[in-house]
Amino acid sequence: MNINVELLLWLLIFFQVKHFFADFVFQNVWMLQKSRPGWDFVAPLAIHCGIHAGATLALALFINPSYWWLAALDFGVHFLMDRLKAGPTYLGRYNDHRSKAFWISFGFDQMIHHLTHIYIAWVLAAHVL
Repeated sequence: MNINVELLLWLLIFFQVKHFFADFVFQNVWMLQKSRPGWDFVAPLAIHCGIHAGATLALALFINPSYWWLAALDFGVHFLMDRLKAGPTYLGRYNDHRSKAFWISFGFDQMIHHLTHIYIAWVLAAHVL
């Protein structure tokens, strides 16, 4: 399997920028309701994850349309991880920004997102049309 290393580097940069904009710039107060108990978290979290998946889908369709499913993977992993991090019965119970547990859960969330992006970038760089 040949990897286009230059493309891989550009994809990794793209995913860092995408992650910053989707997670911090485009995420509004309504989307932050992903920490609500019950099922009220689903719509805000789905819209937030849809922004992530939409950018991944656009990139996948440009590079190799047969890898559209990477957007679904990005959506699914982001949805599960953000709910795990924000859910009040999960890691969301560590919501004191002054505690070590909060920062460990935040860092774990970010690590999972970045590992997902590295995997997606690797798949796309290895399967350029």
